[in-house]
Amino acid sequence: MRVTTSGLIRATATAAVIAGLMFVAIQPLHPADTLDSVTTSTWALIHYATLVMLALFVVGITGIYASQAEKLGWLGLAGYVVLVIGLVLTAIGGVIEAFVQPQIASSDPEFVQGMLHMVHGNPITADLGAIPLVWNVSSAGFVGGTLLFGAANFRAGILSRWASAIFAVGLLSMAPLVGLIGNPRLAAVPVGIGLASLGYSLWSTRGRRATAPAPAEASPQPDPAGAA
Repeated sequence: MRVTTSGLIRATATAAVIAGLMFVAIQPLHPADTLDSVTTSTWALIHYATLVMLALFVVGITGIYASQAEKLGWLGLAGYVVLVIGLVLTAIGGVIEAFVQPQIASSDPEFVQGMLHMVHGNPITADLGAIPLVWNVSSAGFVGGTLLFGAANFRAGILSRWASAIFAVGLLSMAPLVGLIGNPRLAAVPVGIGLASLGYSLWSTRGRRATAPAPAEASPQPDPAGAA
């Protein structure tokens, strides 16, 4: 089976759609960030799904960037690099949440409770080593990356502009509501919608290009000098 560039781009677009929808769906399904939740099967499943989502997220934005790298320019490259760094560091934290916390919840509850407090920005009394630094850098990378990458896509105007705008400012626009309700996971919803919409825009754009008829070759015109 021959793999074409268009096929790869559409595959990454599909990854972006799936990652965006997963990002939205995970938020209301995520169990409470309490010590009792860490050892439940729901906690495990949600964090396994989160790691899959993060991998698809990276694949998706890679396709979005690669399909229009020249048009996105330096702003798009900066946004892509910063966002990937943020996602990779987030995945490191996700591995700890999925595989480490459940194993040490009973033997080292102070450590686990410290990480749960960290997620919500509450004071941390436990010694978490470099984890808070990684968390802060990942958060900054995610916020900065979505803003820069979304803005670059909006400026390029190749994919859906409204999707680019939601992806860029959705996280920041949710800040007042998050502060009011106290649930930081709500901020992920517009980003997930924006990502899924960008993926669909890329998928449909590639589909139109792939099915567009090739321009007909112009038929040769008679030479007036030779006909005389």
